[in-house]
Amino acid sequence: MENIASESLRDVVAKSSVEELLGPAEQVPWEAVIKGRITRDMVEELSKIKGEPDWMRRLRLRALEMFEKLPEPRWLPIKEEIDLESLVLYAKPSVERAKSWDEVPKEIRKYYEALGLPDLEARVFAGLLGQFDSEVVYLNVKKQLEQKGVIVTTMDEAVKKYPDLVKQYFTRVFPPGEHKFAALHVALWSGGTFIYVPPGVRVEMPIESFFLIGSAGEGQFEHSLIVADEGSYVEWLEGCAAPMYKGFSFHDGMVEGYAARNAHLRINTIQNWSRNIINFNNKRAVAMENATVEWVEGSLGSKVSYTYPSTVLKGEGARTSIIGVTIANGPFWKENGAKAYHDAPRTSSKIVNKSISVNGGTVVYRGLVYVREGAKYAKSSVSCDSLIFDDKSRAYTIPHDQVFEETAVVTHEAYTGRLSEDKLFYLRSRGLDEGSARSLVVLGFIQDVLVRLPTEYAMTLNRVIELEFGKLSKVG
Repeated sequence: MENIASESLRDVVAKSSVEELLGPAEQVPWEAVIKGRITRDMVEELSKIKGEPDWMRRLRLRALEMFEKLPEPRWLPIKEEIDLESLVLYAKPSVERAKSWDEVPKEIRKYYEALGLPDLEARVFAGLLGQFDSEVVYLNVKKQLEQKGVIVTTMDEAVKKYPDLVKQYFTRVFPPGEHKFAALHVALWSGGTFIYVPPGVRVEMPIESFFLIGSAGEGQFEHSLIVADEGSYVEWLEGCAAPMYKGFSFHDGMVEGYAARNAHLRINTIQNWSRNIINFNNKRAVAMENATVEWVEGSLGSKVSYTYPSTVLKGEGARTSIIGVTIANGPFWKENGAKAYHDAPRTSSKIVNKSISVNGGTVVYRGLVYVREGAKYAKSSVSCDSLIFDDKSRAYTIPHDQVFEETAVVTHEAYTGRLSEDKLFYLRSRGLDEGSARSLVVLGFIQDVLVRLPTEYAMTLNRVIELEFGKLSKVG
């Protein structure tokens, strides 16, 4: 494994947090900015700036009407902190989109270089998209993908170049009327990734998108749509980060996935936001007959986070696994749940969630398993494990099962435990300091999540956790 890691990647994981890695924010000049009260005129202006077709403009306006009518989600404990009118809701950097790193301005390139992305792209990725603020600033795709008919582009370009294809799926998987922040997202979306894999094509190397929020007082609303057509395979990696800055920014992204008959779609996400971010993600995929959808979600950083990867098992024999690890280190609120909808016979879902709370952190698992009548012999298993470090920290498990089919088998197990002082004592007696002992316990606790990540992602997450929990001996 050490031979796989590059010098650049080792530089990445030598940092203990995204704040340390990216450093303080440096203001990048903007070409266009939209902020203030969210109105019809604002949405019209955004659509005009982006040069969109009329059908997308109308879709945005319908979503705005929903946003205005829908109530605040009652389960959000931080709604008073999201002052949307104070945010820059669209920020277009004053740069041209680049196809090589030399073309990216140094004030933006430095962030991606600190994350090791240029090196990883050369060795590991079939394609890489980099978004800064509200627009994609870097896009490069290997020629073999184009030769196979695979489409990898920005969501904005896909709307214009492939409208018939986009219309089949855009907001069809996750409608804007689901809740207030989904409607807000559709009204204001900008940037994001569009991937389409033709029938029978296997994309063996992963495709990566990395989203950066560059300054305080921003809203980022990227929309990504990943479509695996019949019998195809694709793996998409999503990374998120932000440098240090005063004040907060708001992230309200959306990921829609579609796995056609016998297709296999895998989505891995590592969200390592700085502590200034309020993060709200809308994530859902549809799995048709004998299709497989896998989610792996790693949630670190941020002040407040809500992420619930979901799969609708629409075809007979469809399968999904939703694996998540959530860490709340400090007085932060983190929710990382999962939802599985069994709409067809012989479907199966496996949900595994691991959470760690320390230094007054709060972690919540909020999940749903729904089995409709007629989804015969559906199977679902849910396992939620929580590790609490101290008396100030909290962990909650809030499962919700709706089973309307008597042949279905649905199981749920949950475990919440305190960090064992005996285990720490044993490890320290073997020569480890307290921080190293704690990180070793945590890594063992989430091992079944780490093994599901691509090697480079697993190595990075492994080292970040080691250093994050290594600092606890100094904090506590």
